[in-house]
Amino acid sequence: MSPSRIRLAGVSKQWGATAAVDDISFEVTPGQFVILLGPSGCGKSTTLRMIAGLEEALSGAIHIGERDVTRSPPGDRGLSMVFQSYALFPHLSVAENIVFGLKSRRVPKPERDQRLAHVAELVDLSPYLDRKPANLSGGQRQRVALARAIVSEHPICLMDEPLSNLDARLRADMRREIKALQSRLGMTVIYVTHDQVEAMSMGDRVILMQHGRIVQDATPSELYNHPASAFAASFIGSPAMNLLPLVAGVTGAVIDGDTTPVAPLEAAGGKLGIRPEDIELRLENAPGVAARITGEEYLGADTVVHVAVGNHSLRVRVAGRPDFASAACRLYWVPAKAHLFAAGGLRHEHLTPSAFASAARTVARPPTVGSFQH
Repeated sequence: MSPSRIRLAGVSKQWGATAAVDDISFEVTPGQFVILLGPSGCGKSTTLRMIAGLEEALSGAIHIGERDVTRSPPGDRGLSMVFQSYALFPHLSVAENIVFGLKSRRVPKPERDQRLAHVAELVDLSPYLDRKPANLSGGQRQRVALARAIVSEHPICLMDEPLSNLDARLRADMRREIKALQSRLGMTVIYVTHDQVEAMSMGDRVILMQHGRIVQDATPSELYNHPASAFAASFIGSPAMNLLPLVAGVTGAVIDGDTTPVAPLEAAGGKLGIRPEDIELRLENAPGVAARITGEEYLGADTVVHVAVGNHSLRVRVAGRPDFASAACRLYWVPAKAHLFAAGGLRHEHLTPSAFASAARTVARPPTVGSFQH
């Protein structure tokens, strides 16, 4: 078995009476970039720290390669770690910070110098090796932390929200750099974040967590297009997926406060999920669900339109900046783009949205609101 394969089996951790991590199991194959994603307090950082050996698992087993490392100290696990705080020594130069671990392990100086030169070039730090961390920008400090992890030449790198202290533009640059480095070096990476943009743009696989449990383990596209629960649906996407309560109507389930059937009657009591970008705004006399425009957020390339349907509001993303002739409109979506969730939050796999959307496909396509914009 590859020394960079990681396997967790039934791992749990408690803080007092609270289950921080509750019986989770997953496997990371060599060379994968896996994201642990979820809100604050969901257990993702605790999981990472147990893999690193910085926290001890209450139960279950952690394997790296063929070794059971559940009770092994951090130094015996053959991995490196990048922290949110950078964890640099302020009195040491960039070069000294990068090779600190190698020096501690008594790697010969000629080899240290060779590895330092190679890694500094990789992360574009060669001109800054004599500087102290206080004389670097936030992005450069993060590169030093990355270089220190890379120079160890461990096949596994654990990253705990390493970009959270950077501004938005620098985060975008660093996302690309980290992903490119990981691909070039073939490292196995487990990366903790609460930022869905990082998860979707960097991960080969995303493990979404809630209350210490794994909600969904899937590729970014699967997580976006086929969320396993209402929580997964609402956590991924910007703006988030619209989740609308369904109640029983005369011939099917309807959005609470409206009368247009949008799903089979069995879906009543659950929720209908539709992403803002999958909804069309149409003219008032077109097929669809009657709605009323209540506001808009102009974002340049597109506009997020706020509309009211029944007793609820939702968001619709449209291109450009439409010039609305009337507040009254209709909402239309293709059935395959909508999602149904049961009362407990799990996805209805055996039910599909129907009603007006299916019927509307037989009607000539009516003009959308966008057709009379500007």
